[in-house]
Amino acid sequence: MADVNTLQKEEPKVTSRELTEQKTEKPEKRFHFPKLLAAALITAAVMGLLNLISWRSTAFCDFYAAHIFPIWGATYGRLTSLLPFSFGEFLIVLAVFGIPLSLIVMIVLVIVMKGRRAKIAKVFGYVYIWIINFVLVTETLNCFMLYHCTDFAHLNGISSGEYTHAELEQLGAVLTKKLNALSYEVQRDDEGHFVLTADTDETAGKAVEALGDEFKNLDGFTVKPKPICFSFFMSQMDLMGIYFPFSMEANYNNDMYKAKLLNTVCHELAHTKGYIREDEANFIAFMASSRSDNVEYRYSGYLSALMQVRGKIFDYASEQQKIDFDSAINDLVWVDIEGNSNYWRSVDEAEDTVFDSESVGEISQKALETNLQMNGVKDGTQSYGRMVDLMLGYYADKGDI
Repeated sequence: MADVNTLQKEEPKVTSRELTEQKTEKPEKRFHFPKLLAAALITAAVMGLLNLISWRSTAFCDFYAAHIFPIWGATYGRLTSLLPFSFGEFLIVLAVFGIPLSLIVMIVLVIVMKGRRAKIAKVFGYVYIWIINFVLVTETLNCFMLYHCTDFAHLNGISSGEYTHAELEQLGAVLTKKLNALSYEVQRDDEGHFVLTADTDETAGKAVEALGDEFKNLDGFTVKPKPICFSFFMSQMDLMGIYFPFSMEANYNNDMYKAKLLNTVCHELAHTKGYIREDEANFIAFMASSRSDNVEYRYSGYLSALMQVRGKIFDYASEQQKIDFDSAINDLVWVDIEGNSNYWRSVDEAEDTVFDSESVGEISQKALETNLQMNGVKDGTQSYGRMVDLMLGYYADKGDI
């Protein structure tokens, strides 16, 4: 017994602290790549690949525009069309105010909850990564790829080439004659300004869809155009309308001079049909507006087109030619031309605004110019004027000039 007791006394003692450490000790974990992060990186890589293919293959983009892109309009676009407000504008406001606020919240939580800092940073990190991915996916599928499709003229068999000054002036005369006649048919206020009575959604949608019988990719479901709540700020940015790829919406400036509004709505709808280039959207807007059953749409379309053609003619015309051209436009049309100019002047001269109109306008134009050039439109905003080339080709093909 003595020997046994001695052996027991000689056994090493285990302290309570050591026992606790043994119990809490965890087996070494293997590194697991987070599935959400992996999915985000794969998504970004796929979008990068699609952009690369788009730059290299026009045929790929044409197939996408004709067969895949309409699916997004008929599903996601149909869903956002159910909302009574611009979902795209809501997302922008949410990002402008929500992202800075979330960063502040994240910093506060990281400071206060010391034991969970890594988890908090991880959660916020995933949110930001997927916000970036959402923008990348929607911009790629609903915008970037579409810049590299076959141009509208070749896709739809419209003649292209050099046109003479005489042909341009003849086109201007055709538009002037039609616009002068329409100017007597629209409603006007006591000062002679155009008064809008037509709707800005259903009629525009039908007008664009009707072009599907002649031009490719314009039939099928058409989204509902929506006004922007912050339309004055939009005016400060020198914008009449905007297409949001991340919401598949055609949005318009509801503060602008109304005689040009309806054509603008049709322009933005053209973008939702996959025609992302501005000159092509301008041409489609004119064709849709000028063929509409509603006289106000027709007037708006011809007014916008004439201003484009007039600008081209004035690039080379002598002072006498300019006087002769303007003299052919009747007084009612001039009321609307001047009314439109006065509106934009009032925006530039507005006081007590949150942001300076001139600064906002310059930033907006630089951003637009950069975006166009990054997507392969080398002449940037100057490309808008190529709408006149499309009109010249189309009218020449029809034998009207």
